[in-house]
Amino acid sequence: MPTLKHRITQGLEPVGTMVFEFFVPGMAQMARACGADFLLYDMEHSGIGIETIKAQCAACAGSGVAPLVRVPSHQYSFVAGALDAGAHGVMMPMVGSAAQARELVSWTRYPPLGHRGAAFGIAHDGYTGGTPREKIDAAHSRTLVIAMIETPEGVANVDAIAAVPGVDVLFLGHMDLTNFMGIPGEFEHPAFEAAVRAIGQAAQRHGKLAATLASTPAWAGRFHAIGFRMFAYGLDVQLFQQALAAGIQSVRGLNRA
Repeated sequence: MPTLKHRITQGLEPVGTMVFEFFVPGMAQMARACGADFLLYDMEHSGIGIETIKAQCAACAGSGVAPLVRVPSHQYSFVAGALDAGAHGVMMPMVGSAAQARELVSWTRYPPLGHRGAAFGIAHDGYTGGTPREKIDAAHSRTLVIAMIETPEGVANVDAIAAVPGVDVLFLGHMDLTNFMGIPGEFEHPAFEAAVRAIGQAAQRHGKLAATLASTPAWAGRFHAIGFRMFAYGLDVQLFQQALAAGIQSVRGLNRA
């Protein structure tokens, strides 16, 4: 089955969702039934550990849904742990410089390209046999590297970050970015809009994907129009609450009809 990274090289504009709460065995199958290309599991704010990530990656196997992981912070053990658990990509919060981006890439690559420690025949390669070279090549061709741009420093250095070989995606962290800019939640603010354009333009210049979280189709359309091509549509919690609230409201309306 082609990997998400391969499908992107073939022109796929991937759409998936973020998982904050519903770390259940059927999540990948449910997402696939909805047409999702990936699930982005959050470790930064959800409080889950590597055991949960490993179980979710196993549940994604064979589903056609790529497991991606947002790690908690800029630390080798989080990146290597997520990849060894079976993640097909990692997203690093608050990447502010090209140096940070290069270090992130190095943690996802085996020597001599990087500094990832080797353990083969485990979860990330399906517990299968094969030569070390085969394992290394497969891992490199599968692993998606996502740098979150969500600080003024990251925006100022976004072109240099996008130019780093091995960075595949620039992911806008819209809420943190407005917070750090001193305009929390002001998504129509000219300074925020300028930052968004800078991210999109840097991605296009360097042949990378610009991505973001989209809470509504209209939000996705706004960013698609300026070059964003990868979207995490909503959060599991948000999608559940919206659907449940709408259904409850409709049913209660029957009593008033």
